[in-house]
Formats: sequence, C-alpha cells, structure tokens
Amino acid sequence: MILSLAADGVLLVHLLFIIFVLLGGLLVIRWRGIALLHLPAAVWGVTVELMHLQCPLTPLENSLRHAAGEAGYEGGFIEHYLMPVIYPSGLTEQTQLWLGTFVLVLNLLLYGLLVVRLKRNNRPRSH
Repeated sequence: MILSLAADGVLLVHLLFIIFVLLGGLLVIRWRGIALLHLPAAVWGVTVELMHLQCPLTPLENSLRHAAGEAGYEGGFIEHYLMPVIYPSGLTEQTQLWLGTFVLVLNLLLYGLLVVRLKRNNRPRSH
C-alpha cells in the first residue's frame, strides 16, 4: 500500500512538473524570482523532448509499482498517461519534436512578454 501511494505521489509530482514546465512562465511574469526554478525546468523539459531522453521519474514510478506488486508500463510518462488522451495513435519521434518545440516557443513568448513589461516599467517618465 505504501509503495503504491509512493508511486502515485511520483506520478503527481511528474504531472505537476510538466504543468510547471509548460505554464511556469506565467508565474514568472507575476513573480520574477520563480524564473530561477522555471528556467532550468523548462530547459530540462525541452531537452527531454527534443533529445528523446527518459525522465528519471518514469523508472522511479515503475520500480515503485513493481515493488508494490503492480504492473509498470513501457515508454515514458507522456506516452503512457497523456498521449492516449491527446494522440490516440501513440507517441512518435515527430510528435515529440513538436511537443518540445511547442514548450520552447511557449516559454520564449512568455519570457519575451516579461522582458517587454520590464522595459516598459523601467522607462524614465517624462513630466
């Protein structure tokens, strides 16, 4: 039971991390200090997708599930949990490249918005 709950906890952390990678730039616009956490997370997320790497949380979750007597799964978190919902045909290398590019472009746009806001706020005001 404990190992099963631990696996579910890893699953939840994994999902929250993915959401943070995707949308953390929105938090940075409000709280700039979050960038110290978000930038490395976004770089990691883009790198994992573009280089077809496996996130270490996937084997951790699988090993906890096996230790709890449950079945693990093949492939990665996105392929197992999200792709069946978004792309029923499965995860391909091309899809991974699109996902990685989407994360990169989304975050570049959000950080670009932050830079524009900072420049606007730092302009000297004329009387």
